[in-house]
Amino acid sequence: MHVVVVHNRYNSAQPSGENNVVDQEVELLRGAGHRVGVFERRSDDIAGRSLPGKAAVPLLVPWNPAVRRELAARLRAERPDVVHVHNVFPLLSPAVLAACADAGVPAVATLHNYTQVCPPGTLRREGRPCTECVGGTPLPAVRHGCYRNSRLATVPLAVSLSANRRRWWSGVERFFCISAAQRDILVAAGMPAGRLTVKHNFVPDPDARRSDTGEHVLYLGRLAEAKGVRLLMAAWDEIAAGQGVGVPLVVAGAGPLEREVTAWAAGRDDVRYVGLYDPEQCRRAVARSVAVVAPSTWLEAFGLVVVEAMAAGVPTVAAGHGAFVELVEDGVTGLLHRPDDSASLAACLRRITAEPGRNRQMGLAARRRYEQGFSPAVGLERLLEGYRTAIAGRSATARGGDTPAGRGDGGRR
Repeated sequence: MHVVVVHNRYNSAQPSGENNVVDQEVELLRGAGHRVGVFERRSDDIAGRSLPGKAAVPLLVPWNPAVRRELAARLRAERPDVVHVHNVFPLLSPAVLAACADAGVPAVATLHNYTQVCPPGTLRREGRPCTECVGGTPLPAVRHGCYRNSRLATVPLAVSLSANRRRWWSGVERFFCISAAQRDILVAAGMPAGRLTVKHNFVPDPDARRSDTGEHVLYLGRLAEAKGVRLLMAAWDEIAAGQGVGVPLVVAGAGPLEREVTAWAAGRDDVRYVGLYDPEQCRRAVARSVAVVAPSTWLEAFGLVVVEAMAAGVPTVAAGHGAFVELVEDGVTGLLHRPDDSASLAACLRRITAEPGRNRQMGLAARRRYEQGFSPAVGLERLLEGYRTAIAGRSATARGGDTPAGRGDGGRR
């Protein structure tokens, strides 16, 4: 199969699970003998633009005509079987869908977050769940300045959502939702249910797996409020006020709360802030963990670090909402704490570190869960199934036959 992958790469200064997913899928497809081309832009390149070029970036968010022309020309020349769209913000824009239509190539899209119904894609505002824009106009997001706490910065996202909603819903043959929880929210918001299918992200089988009980509790991810970093600090302080759990907390990552985390960890024996790990350091750190903690306060559409822990045979303590509920079997492959509840998080951390035998059994169960649902073999099968469905749907439309089952009414919205 010949696939063109379309992706706007996130800034390299911050860890991006989405970038990792894209790279891993490309490698997986190529390793299975498929031809894969990549059409991308990089947010890192914005810094090298002239001042007028930087000022023009917000204007490209809703629509980038140059991208449409460039991608359409490439698709006409290469004639791929399918285009797989990932992130289009801020430099690609939904113009990539018009390019696919121009060239007559079917498109699939992975929905890594909630940008189809929420301008910043988080379904959160001021640290709390928010659905004001879901199923309606994005004006509340502009009013509240939901993207980067700026009304001005939110405007291009809101304009893009309003102007391109119909293009997304009619121009994509198949949407990959990365969890059932995400799909339920999007269907409730009015997206065409027949085009939304669940395809969990996979992770490569790691070289390192846990061989003993582990030596630390690990937080691995972006240092941001929505990821539950402050909640974790409060829970760990509560644990430290008692007798501790016998192992330190290792915090690895970067983000807006980095200074706060650095100051909090300074001078403590029970906390180590190690900064941003490279991929190999991440794998080793996970494999040496008693448990990986994922205390997000927002509704995660997936949870890559949870699956990475599973692959290494390590249990997880995660917030009991969003995708975590379908990834972590409470009491079997890990523990779920009450969302936004530091006392519940502290209790789960104490419990998962207190019984080494039980912890070891959870780790083995987590590894089995990974093999059954999140391995590269499973990921490849589901990816190709989605491509075939998209190709068949476009072919049926081109023949003028009946609308394929499951196309929904996206074209009429």
